[in-house]
Amino acid sequence: MRNLILILAVVMLATGLSAGEKKLMHCFYFTVVDAATDADWQAFAKATDALPGKIPGLTKVWHGKMARPMAVYNIDGESRKKLTAGEEKVTGTITLRVRKHGVCMEFADEAALKAYGPNPAHKEWDAIYSKVRVAGTTTIDFMGQ
Repeated sequence: MRNLILILAVVMLATGLSAGEKKLMHCFYFTVVDAATDADWQAFAKATDALPGKIPGLTKVWHGKMARPMAVYNIDGESRKKLTAGEEKVTGTITLRVRKHGVCMEFADEAALKAYGPNPAHKEWDAIYSKVRVAGTTTIDFMGQ
């Protein structure tokens, strides 16, 4: 959690995003595909850098290797249901995914983020992105006050 707060603070300082702005920061961290080639990574970087010119309301992007990888533990569905129902201890299968790379996108507002998903440019980018990441991300959205 401390790392997440530090990452957000750095991003906000880097963008000049003040507490009074209504902008939205959409950040996601992902597990890399070990077999991704240098060409796959170059295509991902180029496509990611081009997104602000293709998607209205997307003003800036950052992407790269995380300074501190993030461990994400996933619990099997049945055990998750038991925990959600109030059980304090369960036995089940837990898997680990390590998020080593991430992307942060600055949007003009929440409406711009909502329009980003169905945009054809996003779908084109996602096809390139899928070559460097294992399906699934850890996503966090921060809204300016």
